[in-house]
Amino acid sequence: MNSTTSGSGHAQRCRIVVDTCADLTPEIAASLDVDILGFPYILDGVEHTDDIWTSITPQEFYDQIRAGVKASTSAISIGRYLEYFTQCAEEGTPTVYLCFTSALSSSYDSAVTAAEQVRAQYPDFELYVVDNALPCACGELLALEAVRQRAAGLNAQQLAAWADEAKTYVHGYFTLDSLDSLAAGGRIPPAAAQLSSKLDIKPELSFDLSGSLSLIGVNRGRKKALKSLIKSFKENYVPDPALPITVVSADAEKDADWVEAALRREEGCANATIIRGSVGPTIGAHVGPGMVAVIFWGRNRADKISLTDRIAKRVRG
Repeated sequence: MNSTTSGSGHAQRCRIVVDTCADLTPEIAASLDVDILGFPYILDGVEHTDDIWTSITPQEFYDQIRAGVKASTSAISIGRYLEYFTQCAEEGTPTVYLCFTSALSSSYDSAVTAAEQVRAQYPDFELYVVDNALPCACGELLALEAVRQRAAGLNAQQLAAWADEAKTYVHGYFTLDSLDSLAAGGRIPPAAAQLSSKLDIKPELSFDLSGSLSLIGVNRGRKKALKSLIKSFKENYVPDPALPITVVSADAEKDADWVEAALRREEGCANATIIRGSVGPTIGAHVGPGMVAVIFWGRNRADKISLTDRIAKRVRG
């Protein structure tokens, strides 16, 4: 696959599109009947397209960052979206794009702009762009279930509405080995990263309803940080044997092994489907090596918002 993997065309009820920020595993990407748009990333000044670990391995990518090679990303361009959506319109299959969170990338705005132009040219074409508001492999869980819902009979319009509501039931909690990559990308002050390193402080992060990253706790030392991920899982998980759990890492397999083993000991999880994956280059450029995350379906995160946020949400409609 280069930047797009084609679905099965007219035979499917609707086309589902995701991007590489959903961090699908290579095996799932190859078997899932979805189209995948590759985000650009820059490594040592050279631009590449995220191809889900086809042209580089996770260890090779993260070893370069460990060695001091600068990694950065850019959004998918309006031109690329125009080209792709036009192809979809010419084929005519109703299309739903589950786009990477608008809180962390301008790609959603570009996709919406391109979609409006394509719909103006092809007024009978059904095209829905959904802000998934989910970073990293949280998007993978949404895509997997979207495919199941399509098979159960949802059409494109229904699937877009389903995804817009279902996304608030996906949880993700992750810790970083270092804050250096976040500081290099301008997401936190460099002084904060230096202080964290000196004190061996490991953050636990999640994301809010908009898809923005949020700091939910700090821990002294790596083992406490990993245990904190399990605690967050226990507090928010809703057991359902039909829904998988995901453990991903940025070239930190031993720690991911520990997290998986700890999850297996939790009630109802001994035989749960646990997907193991690697954080892709697009997300990895920002978090750096050592990230570990646990991602799952759970309680509706929208139920936790404050009274004033509920009012603001209602005002916005």
